[in-house]
Amino acid sequence: MTEPTPLAVGDEIELDITGIAHGGITVARHEGRVVFVADAIPGERVRARVTEARKKSFARAATVSVIEESADRRPHIWHEAALSRNPEHRVGGAEFGHIALPRQRSLKAEVLADALRRFGNLTDAEIAVVAGGTLEVEAVPGDDEANGLGYRTRVRLHVDPETGLVGPYASRSRQVIRVKSLPLAVESIELSAPLGEALPDVATVDLIAPSADDSRMLVTLPGEKKRAGENDRVAESVGGREFLVRAGGFWQVHREAPLTLFTAVRDAIHQLIDDGRFDQSAANLDLYGGAGLLAAAMAEAAGPALKVTTVESDPGATDDAAENLQELVGGLAVTGRVDRYLADLEKGAPTVRQRLRRATVVLDPPRSGAGGGVVGQLGELAPANIVYVACDPVSLARDTATLRDLGYRLTSLRAFDLFPHTHHFESLAVFERVTD
Repeated sequence: MTEPTPLAVGDEIELDITGIAHGGITVARHEGRVVFVADAIPGERVRARVTEARKKSFARAATVSVIEESADRRPHIWHEAALSRNPEHRVGGAEFGHIALPRQRSLKAEVLADALRRFGNLTDAEIAVVAGGTLEVEAVPGDDEANGLGYRTRVRLHVDPETGLVGPYASRSRQVIRVKSLPLAVESIELSAPLGEALPDVATVDLIAPSADDSRMLVTLPGEKKRAGENDRVAESVGGREFLVRAGGFWQVHREAPLTLFTAVRDAIHQLIDDGRFDQSAANLDLYGGAGLLAAAMAEAAGPALKVTTVESDPGATDDAAENLQELVGGLAVTGRVDRYLADLEKGAPTVRQRLRRATVVLDPPRSGAGGGVVGQLGELAPANIVYVACDPVSLARDTATLRDLGYRLTSLRAFDLFPHTHHFESLAVFERVTD
């Protein structure tokens, strides 16, 4: 077998783009070697510059020009990320910004389906059933009209330690890029961002625009971990309901994301109620619960008699959840690591275990997913239903395979385009325990 021609960083090669991979990069082959290509679209032929060639089996490259253009290619929404710039000077954070919005969503659906096939061990037929037909990534209200711009309510900027320049990082690097605009940010952040300024005594700048409060700027000094003002409480409005959240705490970045996920979880609980599978008096759980958004969604569906414990490792978020859920008599906010909390439940009395077997668990883990440890614990506790909110398709797929092995059936799946012009999206999967 002939060895492929060695590639070196800086080489320029022509490639036919054949697919999409997780992470916002496309896939091509060069003399049998897989090449992951940035700034391209499946179906295009491009000229790309090699940016990484340390492996014999694959390389990375960035598009420098398009030879055969996709009908879905658009002028990049961020000038500083366009093909006219050298790849190393292109700003990151909008890796799909050159693709028409409908095609972005179809590519994300392909990534989700591929992950479920490869890591979740689902067939195409099974995916179609749980998706209610064709698997789609749903648009968020207002995004099509705005071309997916002006949605971010939270933006982090970095400061170059040598020049004091403020800006976002370049793609796949920690080089700070000078930009004139933040096209994905809401207007108040655009207006307040210190772009073009020099802040030599600052490490990071976080800009937040709460939906029911004044905009804030949180600054981190070099060598510090905490941001000034990060523990201040700000108000967020979700469908007419107010939530108090730490300024530096976790909150969904898309202006419509909290309501989108609140509604999706509420509707999933409604369906479980209609199916006779939901027990409001069981030991229901909201894991990785943050400020209590999804526990509140459960309560809106199930009513004020709901019993639910929300578990979160961040003490500030737990305090916020306790206040946000104070009208829920059966609500409890606990500070602790999810795995340790579940380990304590595993040691519980038979009556506690029985209430858990009747329970519904909502979980919204970090990008790495719940993982085998936590999923294994859930399998041991065997709640009746699991409603899983996921921000990473591969993590969701892996946890899906584990849950299926533990006696759960995936019954429904939705996905939402909460990060237009990036490769990110959110999914909502509902699992039911197979009857013993």
